[in-house]
Amino acid sequence: MSSQVLSVSRVGKVAVLTLDSPPVNALSKALIKALHAAMDQVEADGSIGAVHIRSAAKVFCAGADLAEMRENLIDPDKVDAQIDFVRDIQDVLKRIETLPVATIAEVGGAAMGGGLELALACDFRVAANEAKLALPEVNLGLIPGAGGTQRLTRLCGPAVSRRLILGAEILDGAGALALGLVNWSVPRAELAAFAAALAERIGALPRAAVAASKSCIFAALDPARDGYEEELSATRDLLLHEPETRSRVEAFLSGQR
Repeated sequence: MSSQVLSVSRVGKVAVLTLDSPPVNALSKALIKALHAAMDQVEADGSIGAVHIRSAAKVFCAGADLAEMRENLIDPDKVDAQIDFVRDIQDVLKRIETLPVATIAEVGGAAMGGGLELALACDFRVAANEAKLALPEVNLGLIPGAGGTQRLTRLCGPAVSRRLILGAEILDGAGALALGLVNWSVPRAELAAFAAALAERIGALPRAAVAASKSCIFAALDPARDGYEEELSATRDLLLHEPETRSRVEAFLSGQR
């Protein structure tokens, strides 16, 4: 599947989503619509084992589409239209976050505002050492409203979240790695190969086990859920209903793995 702003290709079990909306992959209505369509495709295809989100340009995603934002905010009566659009961004990022497969964001350049919020919705983030990552919305008198305050705080803790959001600090890949914002930071020349190899390795893992693991990790963050009991239930379901789990466990126990 492809659109004017996003292409979806397949490499083995990996769905590769390439942002391609020059010059900076702004989060326009068209790009959000394309991301929703890509989520439909991934959710419907049980053979996909991982999703790899990358950019066709050096910039990963520079955040909101300024032209569309200007159109919404030029008239105070249209503020609700902007809120509705940000809600749609929240919705598609939630879909990415809760996919039953692992997701990898490959950040080669600027990931600013909504662009970083997109990366934060993924399970893994690998950044170029030369990348620039920030949630700078307070410079405009705004907040990171597409999930940034919530995901960054859960990921890195309130102290780091305050530092980056209240201070509008810009990090390079190494700085983001030191604070736990990304999982790996590598030279830009090595980034594409590193991210592709990671996606291939993760994509080869049993999808049902990855989905169950993600669900249990979410349970650890939700006081209303009993994560320990969910671990037991998920383990039982995998052993009883997933042939790949049975075959892998039996091979391991027989010394074949």
